[in-house]
Amino acid sequence: MKKDIDFHVAQKVQIVAVKEWDKDFLAQNWNVYLLNLREDTIETVLVLSRGNSSDRKTSTLRHGLGDMTGNTASKVELITDEVLGFTNEYLVTFFAEGKLFERSFTFQPNTISEANTTKIPLLDEDGVIAS
Repeated sequence: MKKDIDFHVAQKVQIVAVKEWDKDFLAQNWNVYLLNLREDTIETVLVLSRGNSSDRKTSTLRHGLGDMTGNTASKVELITDEVLGFTNEYLVTFFAEGKLFERSFTFQPNTISEANTTKIPLLDEDGVIAS
């Protein structure tokens, strides 16, 4: 049962959104990345994503990212313009140090925009950091 699992709060991981050129769609699109800012490898990384507004919600998506070595980034998903006005939530879970870690990140409605970008050193790009 979930209540019997000892979850630890994940530190030194981050969810960010970066606007990038998409050669398939020939347009600038927002992509969501998970950053492993730890020195060690995180294992069996899972990211659950969902969005909601006052009257609509998205499907819940589950992304298995496998293992991520220290100080690396992994693309989670493309986030379309249609859901930028939603509250977009990301739940990250992984194993490290023989323990299970978990943390939730949120992009509030309309915060994913070029006006809110800051430098993301690991990606050497400008992006929006989830809270």
